[in-house]
Amino acid sequence: MRVFVSRTAIALLIGAAFLLMAQSKPGTAGAKKAAPAAAKAKTALDKATLEAYVRHLFLWGPPVKIEVRDPKPAPFPGFSAVLVHASAGDAVQDEVFYVSRDGQKIVRGQVYDIKDNPFRADLDKLKTEFQPSLGTPGAPVVLVMFSDFQCPFCKEEAKMIRQNLLSAYPKEVRLYFKDFPLEQIHPWAKTAAIAGRCIFRQNPTAFWAFYDWIFEHQSEITPENVKAKLVEYVSGKGAPIEPLQFAQCLNTSATVAEVDKNAAEARLLQINSIPTLFVNGRRLVGNHGWSAIRQAIDWEIDYQKTAQNAGEQACCELKIPSPLNR
Repeated sequence: MRVFVSRTAIALLIGAAFLLMAQSKPGTAGAKKAAPAAAKAKTALDKATLEAYVRHLFLWGPPVKIEVRDPKPAPFPGFSAVLVHASAGDAVQDEVFYVSRDGQKIVRGQVYDIKDNPFRADLDKLKTEFQPSLGTPGAPVVLVMFSDFQCPFCKEEAKMIRQNLLSAYPKEVRLYFKDFPLEQIHPWAKTAAIAGRCIFRQNPTAFWAFYDWIFEHQSEITPENVKAKLVEYVSGKGAPIEPLQFAQCLNTSATVAEVDKNAAEARLLQINSIPTLFVNGRRLVGNHGWSAIRQAIDWEIDYQKTAQNAGEQACCELKIPSPLNR
């Protein structure tokens, strides 16, 4: 039996054969394209990725330098702690982010241990050795004041503290003063801080008279006359300071390292505004009124009766007797 095949069918068969041959040859126009590689998933454990994310979060532009540190174990399972250090001139800010194991989730916040003081992180950074102090050694409440002699808000707080603190709490409170001169906006503040440390070195109890005097005369002092005003003060009648010794200390900046150490501690504590007062580690930023400070002190006095995890009675250090340890 003869089989008839139309010319159209033959043409279709030949075309299909050529198409199959073309697809089987590499590099031809009809070859199949390789599937695109899967996009690499973003992870916060990549430093560049985290930096870009944090810049967007805080609106930190190019003038802000950012350093993303290596991950460390977090205080809770399943996460790593990554410190991001930002700086712009003298301003610095550290932020700790807790990154999940897969790098997909970030937690920003404070981690508390229910068995310890909620302000333990700051308490461990506050150093009060060899700092001017007032009040009762061993008191249940410790106040640490970071201040600047040229700051008008610090002047207001200084007056309030001196008028109220010891009369309200003759035995329950110990106050420490620490310098944090903001040189960018207060040009004579560091010179005054150096002078205060010179006076404290020579006569620790004389520091508080200087503290009162310089805040009282703040408006009269300028960058041009600050040294003359300081020398005039210590040379005044009844000043318990030897003028020549003071002048040598001031002119050689002999105490600048002590001022710088306090300022470095302030930056470690991420203090960005003055005055800043710590009440047993509780941070009070700005010029709070006496009623707010008194409320915080009263709370701590009552709390420490049972907690005993702050204040000078929580300390276990024995000091060699010295005028500096008053």
